[in-house]
Amino acid sequence: MRWKPVRRTLGVGAFGVNAYAADAGQQVVEDHDETGSGAGGHEELYVVVRGHATFTIDGEDVDAPAGTLVFAKDPAVRRAARARADGTLVLAVGADPVAPYAVSPWETWFLAEARSKAGDHDGAIAVMREDEPRLAANPAFHYNFACFLARAGRLDEANEELRRAHETDPAKIKEWAAKDPDLDPLRDHAGWPLR
Repeated sequence: MRWKPVRRTLGVGAFGVNAYAADAGQQVVEDHDETGSGAGGHEELYVVVRGHATFTIDGEDVDAPAGTLVFAKDPAVRRAARARADGTLVLAVGADPVAPYAVSPWETWFLAEARSKAGDHDGAIAVMREDEPRLAANPAFHYNFACFLARAGRLDEANEELRRAHETDPAKIKEWAAKDPDLDPLRDHAGWPLR
């Protein structure tokens, strides 16, 4: 799945809008709902711009060739899509149906992840720092920030971010951390907060 950050690139402020591309057999919309700490509580409209996909909405498969609209109204409903053709492109538009639009927290760490994977750890950390005031109460933000800091070798700072995440959602953070190789450098570090 290749994320195309439409909202952030164009500066759209009224609703969320992003695009995702994938080739046949690959995931083009990740399996998710809109209720977790990284989500925005959105109802979402998906537009298959090109290619062909199979959506799974609340356990039901929906065949979606180019031009198909798929709507996930309930934020709690699981949704996912797999490309059936190379070059499949899906546009996703979403917003919270009962509140003014707010940018979904996940956008921050998706952008940071792209920079980190390209070896620009300082760039990833700068993205996280820029959005920290807005996301200071979000455990998934602090967890992902810990991962980027650990990749950069900044272990004391990484442990501090992991501690912040754990304070807010201990069960979920322990579950994520148990199998995350990004945190391996921290496990024997004196500051490891999940003992």
